[in-house]
Amino acid sequence: MFATKPTLVGELVTLRPVGPEHVAGLLEGVRDPELQRLTGSHAGADEPAALAQWYATRKDHADRLDLAVCHGEDYVGEVVLNELDADNLSCNLRIMLTRPGRGFGTEAIRLVLDHAFATTPLHRVSLGVYAFNERALHVYKKVGFVQEGVLRDALLWEGEWHDEIVMSVLREEWVTTKPGIGASKLP
Repeated sequence: MFATKPTLVGELVTLRPVGPEHVAGLLEGVRDPELQRLTGSHAGADEPAALAQWYATRKDHADRLDLAVCHGEDYVGEVVLNELDADNLSCNLRIMLTRPGRGFGTEAIRLVLDHAFATTPLHRVSLGVYAFNERALHVYKKVGFVQEGVLRDALLWEGEWHDEIVMSVLREEWVTTKPGIGASKLP
């Protein structure tokens, strides 16, 4: 479903297929303590060679779409559609930004959802976000995600438990509320 790796251009950001050229930016993200907290990443691979290998192989996976979020030529994060369930036409979305708060995430999510719902038969895109990540919750609601439930005490961070909020957006919700995606463009 994600065999084609597009470049998607917005007003603030351009989404490009990830590659080894984006490793320095990814390293910045995985080494940032605040981004680790927001994503619940207790320990991650932060070896440049391992990350370069990871990014070099993303183009070979038709079951996921890994895109670098770029502002001009600068890597500012990544947005990923993964955990594809082709039988049920659903997948997961995740995003990591090294420079949040500038509208980059909102536009990146809109671009990738426009692409997914216009070029694939996907019916549902879901995500999980920790309850303390108020900025992300605001963005997800703003772009059309709906809260479905709460995974209680899903994250243990520095001795404290935190809930994870489960959200999703369905094809018909996206198509009817987002301009530029018309029924004639749907697969």
